[in-house]
Amino acid sequence: MSFPKTGRLPATRGTATGRRAGAGMGFLFVLATLACMAAFVATYYFFVRTTTGQYIDESALVEAATINGPTERATTQFLDWLPVISVAIAAVVVLFVTIMRRRWKSAGIALAACVAANLATQLLKDWFPNRPFRGVQTIELNSLPSGHTTLAASAAAAVFLVVSPRWRPLAGFLGGSFAVAAGVSTLINQWHRPADVVAAFLVVGAVMLPAGWLVLRTGKRWNVQDGRGGHWASSRLWLLLSALAGVAAAAVSVYSLIKLAPGFGHESSTTNYFWAGVSLIVITGYLATVAATWLFDLSARRRQSP
Repeated sequence: MSFPKTGRLPATRGTATGRRAGAGMGFLFVLATLACMAAFVATYYFFVRTTTGQYIDESALVEAATINGPTERATTQFLDWLPVISVAIAAVVVLFVTIMRRRWKSAGIALAACVAANLATQLLKDWFPNRPFRGVQTIELNSLPSGHTTLAASAAAAVFLVVSPRWRPLAGFLGGSFAVAAGVSTLINQWHRPADVVAAFLVVGAVMLPAGWLVLRTGKRWNVQDGRGGHWASSRLWLLLSALAGVAAAAVSVYSLIKLAPGFGHESSTTNYFWAGVSLIVITGYLATVAATWLFDLSARRRQSP
């Protein structure tokens, strides 16, 4: 009785295609990084250097004072614990994946990028001059980008980079939600203006995208996609939820701005600027989530069916 050689047996889980993860995708990663940098410059210029931008940003901050009570107390506690929560989540997940899956190089790249994003935020905050006076009564001290938001978003991004492709859609949605919650909390507590939070998201994107490309290129063995929907964590549901959250926020933003526009039922604003600011944060956070999930899904190798 003879047995066939194991090398001739069909693979039960399929084999990965010959294209290395991230191969041929460098241009898209460079383009996305440059887009983040350009958007950061535009955000700073409009919301800090122009009268209109300053007025919108400051109005959202002032109107946040009307959102008080249990919400304010809850967000204060959340922000107090945010640094510990962010570091703990990133450390536990990254260390677990690193030890269990031996992704040492990828973990090193992700953690280095996380540190670099937070360092860049602090340097930018110190480097930018104080807000110029444009006729808007505001605190002139520069607060852009938000350090708390950068910490939350970079920790979520580090986790996103080290998990396998099948887990990235879920990690993206949960991490994006965590970062958005941190950003909105800083607005509710009047720690930061909406533009500060948006700028923090863009700093994290500009730093973590090149790091993500390196993770893909150096982790070719495990950056293999079984196909979206092949696992519950890679279900289209997570991408859909992020997209729906962004669309809902856009609708809120349009409604709030219409109520402020002359000739369209114009009224004296009480919280319209605040909700428009919250919507801007939510739109940016979830748009980044959708874009990152799509880009990394496209860049991962595909596993061929047996």
